Amino acid sequence: MTASTFDVPVRNDRMLSVEQLRGRILDGSIDTVILAFTDMQGRLQGKLLHARFFLDSVLGHGTEGCNYLLAVDVEMNTVDGYAHASWADGYGDMEFVLDLATIRLLPHRPGSAMIQCDLAGTNGQPVRVSPRGMLRAQTERAALQGWKAVAGTELEFVIFNTPYDKAWDSGYRDLEPANRYNIDYSILGSTLVEPLLRDIRNTMYGSGLTVESAKGECNFGQHEIAFLYDDVIATADNHAYYKTAAKDIARQHGQSITFMAKPNQREGNSCHVHMSLRGLDDSLVFWDAERGTRSALYDHFIAGVLATMRDFTLFYAPNINSYKRFVKGSFAPTSVAWGADNRTTAVRLVGRRAGARMENRLPGGDMNPYLGLAAMLAGGLYGIEHELPLEPETKGNAYESGAPVVPTTMHEAREALAQSAIAHEVFGEDVVRHYVNYADVEIQAFDAAVTDWELRRGFERL
Repeated sequence: MTASTFDVPVRNDRMLSVEQLRGRILDGSIDTVILAFTDMQGRLQGKLLHARFFLDSVLGHGTEGCNYLLAVDVEMNTVDGYAHASWADGYGDMEFVLDLATIRLLPHRPGSAMIQCDLAGTNGQPVRVSPRGMLRAQTERAALQGWKAVAGTELEFVIFNTPYDKAWDSGYRDLEPANRYNIDYSILGSTLVEPLLRDIRNTMYGSGLTVESAKGECNFGQHEIAFLYDDVIATADNHAYYKTAAKDIARQHGQSITFMAKPNQREGNSCHVHMSLRGLDDSLVFWDAERGTRSALYDHFIAGVLATMRDFTLFYAPNINSYKRFVKGSFAPTSVAWGADNRTTAVRLVGRRAGARMENRLPGGDMNPYLGLAAMLAGGLYGIEHELPLEPETKGNAYESGAPVVPTTMHEAREALAQSAIAHEVFGEDVVRHYVNYADVEIQAFDAAVTDWELRRGFERL
C-alpha cells in the first residue's frame, strides 16, 4: 500500500490518524493494537496484536479470521444451516478490512488502540451478511439518492455490585443492584454510582465519543449514558465499542452491568434510536422551511419505518429475551404507530428544523446497532422510494389504540422476516436466509432448555 492509502481523515481530534498511531507505536506509548469487527450478536470479535507486528506486517497487508465467527450461536457453538460457513466448506478465512477512520485510544487499557473492521471474503468481495456490511450497503443506497443518515442511540443498562465472576458462579441469581429503589432522573441515585459512571463517561470521551450526560432510570441500578448523534456507521461503531468497554470498566470496579432487554421482572433496558436524513452537503431534507413543518420526504420515511417494523423486528429485537420487554404500560412499545412526542408509540417524532428526527422506541439494550440501524434506514428509504403515505397520528395511549402490535415472540418475528417481500428486496435473499437461520438456532436452543421456571413449578408439585 502507498502512503496515500493511509491518508484517511480522522472523525475528530480525539481519534488517531495512521501517522499518529505509527508515532505512538514507535515511541513505545502504544504496544497493543486491537482489530475488531462486530458479529451477529453485536459483540466485538478479533485479535490483540503486538503493535510493532501490526505496523510491520498487518497495516499494509491485512489479517484474517475464521469465517465461522458469523455462523455460531452466543455460546460460540458451530451450528448448521448457514450458507456463509459450514463444516462442508471447511470453515475458511475472512479478511479483516481495516477502517482507518476508526483508530481510537482505549484509556481504560493503557498502551492500547483499537481499529474496527469490515469483512471480505478471500476473493476480496464484501461479506454481505456481516452486520457492518449490511449497514454500509444501506448508506450507499441512500448516497445514490443524495442523502446521508445521522443517528444516535440511547442505551440503558443495569449496574450490579456483584462482579461478573461471582454473578456467573451464582447462576446470575440474587445479584446486588447498585441502587435499591427507582432513581429515574435522581441526582442522588446517580451520584451513588458516580465513580463507575464518571469512569465510563471520561473513558468514552477519550476514545473519541462525544458524551452528553448520564441519568438514572426506573429499574434498580438502571442508568443511561447518552452520546451525541453522528453518521450512522460512526454511531454503530461507537455503540459496539461502548458496550464492550463499559463492561470492561465495570469489571475493573468490581461491578457488573447488563444490557439485556429484560434482565428481571422490573423495567427492561431500552435502546431508543434517533435518526434523520440530510443531504450529502448537510442540507435539511426532513424539514420544509417555507411551511415550517415536516417535509413530504420525512413523512414517507416515517411511513416506511412503520410499514416494515413487524417484518424487521428480528433486527431490532434479536434475542429470545428481547420479547419479554414488550409489556403494556412499560414505556416499551407494543403498537406499530407514530405520535408527536408520544412515548407510548413505537415511533415518536421530536424536534424541529435541524433537530427534526424520529425516535424508534422498539429496540432494547441488546440490539446489534448495525442491524437495527440498517433495518431502520432500509425501511425509511423504502418508504421514500415507494412514496408510502403516512397514516394518521396516534394521540393518547397507544397501548389501547387498537393499532397493529409488534411480534411478541422470536418465532413470530422470524416468520415475519422469512415471509417479507420487502426484506428480500432491500437486503437480499442471502441476508434474509442467514438471519432466519440465526433465529432458528436461538429458538431451537431455547425450546430445548429446562428453565428455572419449569423446575419451580414442576419439581415437587407435578
